[in-house]
Amino acid sequence: MSHYLYLVRHGEQLDAEHGLPDGPLSPRGVRQARLIAERLSGIPFTSVQHSPLRRASETAQVIAEVMPALEPEPSALLFDCIPSGPTPDTPKAFDSWFHSVTEEEIDAGRAQMADAVSEYFAPSRGDRHDLLITHNFVIGWFVRHVFDAPEWRWLGLNQANCGLTIIRIRSAKPPVLVAHNDLAHLPVELRTGLPDPQPV
Repeated sequence: MSHYLYLVRHGEQLDAEHGLPDGPLSPRGVRQARLIAERLSGIPFTSVQHSPLRRASETAQVIAEVMPALEPEPSALLFDCIPSGPTPDTPKAFDSWFHSVTEEEIDAGRAQMADAVSEYFAPSRGDRHDLLITHNFVIGWFVRHVFDAPEWRWLGLNQANCGLTIIRIRSAKPPVLVAHNDLAHLPVELRTGLPDPQPV
């Protein structure tokens, strides 16, 4: 039995540098989405789900144009969110980042991620290949979960726009991280969304 999660961060958002909460893909984001679709085109996906936010929905639409057999569906479990708040073992360097985050946002994000892990990490009775198009923090939380790391470790786990992370779900053993933020399908000029420039 094979059960794989293919996690893709949405393509670059138009005017993302201006701090807009959501928006359409930039032309570069559309190119990123087409290239990840080509990369994944040989996989027999069981399902394709995406965050309802526009940048993720449009990424799913572009991918479906390349793979017309896919029928992407929105899922509230994939919304952008704050997966957890500061804990006693969170490094002090992150204190300033949490100053603009409310307790309500943290509570909502924690509940969402608990439901998402229950949904997506449940063992499957047969072969499954699920494509999830979502956001940086959500993927970071899933990777943190694979390693059963402290809650705060999703901070600093960064994914590029349309980077590919693959997780294998196993019934009797812990999940396995197969690949993280794989960018082999993206030329250097399309590797956006990371905090630091990528080396050439």
